[in-house]
Amino acid sequence: QVQLVESGGGLVQPGGSLTLSCAASGMELRSHPTAWYRQVPGSQRELVAIIFSDDNTKYGQSVEGRCTISRDYGKDLVVLTMNSLRPEDTAVYYCKTVANLTPIWGQGTQVTVSS
Repeated sequence: QVQLVESGGGLVQPGGSLTLSCAASGMELRSHPTAWYRQVPGSQRELVAIIFSDDNTKYGQSVEGRCTISRDYGKDLVVLTMNSLRPEDTAVYYCKTVANLTPIWGQGTQVTVSS
């Protein structure tokens, strides 16, 4: 059974940085496009960033220039580095990939930006 596990969420002050990691069991992330989404209560999930199989990347407009998505090939992780965090970045962040044409979501990790 394929599972994704996010880690690295927490409380950070405005202007701070945070790094989230996505790990998989039952598959190798390194060969699959993988994305980070975020969601606040009452809103739809929003794309934060995606890294494709060829390592090209795309970012959501709200985080462009403040986030970097990358792969850690040694540990088979997809990493989201977020800088210059704002209170409006507060959300549950989810990792998503596709295995055998089936979308796989992690359980999410809470990021709270507050002083």
